[in-house]
This record gives sequence, C-alpha cells and structure tokens, in this order.
Amino acid sequence: MGSRQSMELPTAKGPFNVGCTDVMVDHRREGSFFRLYYPCEADEQSEQPLWIPRYEYCAGLADYLGKSRMWLAPLLKVAFGYYVVPVGWNAPFRTVEKYPLIIFSHGLGAFRTAYSAICTEMASEGFVVAAVEHRDESAAWTYFFKNANQLFESPQEVICPPATQHELEEVSLPVRKLAAGEEEFSIRNAQLCRRVEECNHALAILTDINSGKSVNNVLLGNLSLSVLKGCIDLQRVAVMGHSFGGSTSVLAVAKDTRFRCAVALDSWMLPLPKDIHSQKLCPVFFINSEKFQTEESIEVMKRLQSTNEANRIITILGSVHQSQTDFTFLTGQMLSMAFETRGTIDPLEGLKITKRASMAFLQRHMGLQKNFEQWDALVEGHGDQVVPGPYLST
Repeated sequence: MGSRQSMELPTAKGPFNVGCTDVMVDHRREGSFFRLYYPCEADEQSEQPLWIPRYEYCAGLADYLGKSRMWLAPLLKVAFGYYVVPVGWNAPFRTVEKYPLIIFSHGLGAFRTAYSAICTEMASEGFVVAAVEHRDESAAWTYFFKNANQLFESPQEVICPPATQHELEEVSLPVRKLAAGEEEFSIRNAQLCRRVEECNHALAILTDINSGKSVNNVLLGNLSLSVLKGCIDLQRVAVMGHSFGGSTSVLAVAKDTRFRCAVALDSWMLPLPKDIHSQKLCPVFFINSEKFQTEESIEVMKRLQSTNEANRIITILGSVHQSQTDFTFLTGQMLSMAFETRGTIDPLEGLKITKRASMAFLQRHMGLQKNFEQWDALVEGHGDQVVPGPYLST
C-alpha cells in the first residue's frame, strides 16, 4: 500500500497555476474534442479531475492491449481509477497576457488525458495547450453524439458523469485493430491525415474563441470559453505529440503554415507519406526514447533533418516509449514490467528533460520572450541522460 500511495502525477513546476477544462464543439464525429490546459488564477475551490475520465477508457485500453475487457478493464479501474490530475478543474483563466498555443496529439491507444504531465508542465510555463482526443479510431476509446435536438447539461463529465443525456444519443468510438492481412501503412496513413485535420480544426476553434466569436461547448457547465478572448497569441502556435501524435505533428507542419514548429516525442514514422522529406516543413524537434526507434524510422528523421538545418534529433538515455506518457508515473514494478512503462531513467528526470528541451526549441522558433534559451544545450543533445541525434539501443 505504501508504494501505491507514492505514485501520483507530478505537480507542475512552472511559475503559473494550471487549470483545465474539456471542450467539445459540434457534438458529431466531425466536431472537435479536446482538453484545454491553461494558466489560471489561484483557486482553492477548484476540484482536481480524475485522470481516467470514465470507465469506458479502461475497457478501451483492454481492447487495445488485446486482452479481455471482462478482467482487465476492472483491474485497470482499480489500478488507475483513483488518480487525479493536480490542476484546477474549470479554474478561473488568467487573463492578464497573451499566451502561445500548443496543439497536442496523443499516441495510438491513448486519449486526451494520457499526457497530462507534459501538458500541465507546458501550461505552467505560460502556454495554452489543447490536447486533442482523436476520432480516427486511434484513441483507446472516445465518443460523440447524434440526434441532438438540445444539448445535454453535463457538470464536469470527469468529476460527475451525466445521469441523463436528454435528446443526445452517445455513440462509442472504439480503437481500430488491424484485421489479418490488412496493409498497415494505408490504414494508418488515412488515420494520420484525419488526425492532422482534427489538429487544424482545434486550432480553428481556438482562433474563433480568441477573436470573440461565440463557440458552443457541448459539455455545458465547463469554463466559459469567452474568457479566452484576446488571450491566445496566434502568431506563436506549435504542434506537439507522442508516437502516432509525433508523426501527426510532423505532417501538420507540412500541411498548415499556422504551425511555427513541431515537437515530436518518440515519433512513430511509419504512417507518414513516403515523400515527406521532399515537402517543405517548418522546424521539427525529435525527442526520442532509447528503445523504440527502428533503423527505417531513423532514416526518415535523418532525411528530414538534411532538408532543414533547423531540425534537431536527440535521444533521452534510459527512457522507453511510454516514458513520455503519464503511465510512467502511475505504474509500479509489476505493471511496468508487463507493459514496459518505465525505463532506467527516473520519470521526473525524463519529464524535466522533455519539458526544458521543448521550451528551448519553441523559444528558438516562435520568438518567445522568455528565458528558455538557458536550456539550448539540451536541444543540441548535450546534458546528463541526453545524446545528440538518433540512438539505436543494442
């Protein structure tokens, strides 16, 4: 029980308090669903949201892992169901300045809350972060609504799931598993294109909110989005993601010039179009783990680097693919061994390196008036637990 008590999501170290809310604009599958992390005013009244918003995400994780949801979903609920994210749910937005924006894209089999540690850290340093929950069937589970004649009133679904949905019918969207004989690239590339559209859509919604347009959040009872008017610096927008979200961020900067740069955390390169290196990309920063990348993926990264001298690749030694997710903080030794959620690096140290390196890169290419250049050495791969370039663990 003692070790269980010690596992928790870390509190962000930056100078700002952090709040979060959920935003769903347009209830249909074509709409947009994201968790918004933002600098907030100190608010002792705010609750902290559950890390896993609903039981269905546990069942979705079981499906993604190819295990029976009959036994694994309840086990995951017991293991993770009580964790909270150390942020203020719907806390008052801090409106005194403009903040750069990061659109964050999750990995295959994940969901919008699975990267709360890095998203919260970035928000604590003065970024607004929109963590998209993708509806391309790559999320462990998600949902949308149909046949809506009126909106349902939801106090935070994360704190208190609605008992009724009035005239909205919820539609589940489970993860898509490849069938025998299916060609992975074509499936994943189609998903990738949909993911980029969803990142663009989230940016468009936040652009409307920033301009003062009225945007209806289907999840009523959450933060009033009108308070964000004029508070997002749309000249300083980046895209960031992990694994499948990493390749999403790479393609996003190729497709949408509103993104100034991308941070790709241990990017899964397979879904990218074969000619990606021939496309004009804004700067991309690859922050790799020691034990995930293949020679083929590294070759693509190197070719991209050769086309833009601003691109950077570093590797965090002692890290594994899940080291950049929240799971690395919340799994004990047995679960970590079963699902390889921890490497030899301390999870807090890995998070610190990822955060500092990302901030230094973002300042370099977004013109931020901060002091993040103090960590420029990390961008070049110089520091404890970091090496420059890609690294294949033997």
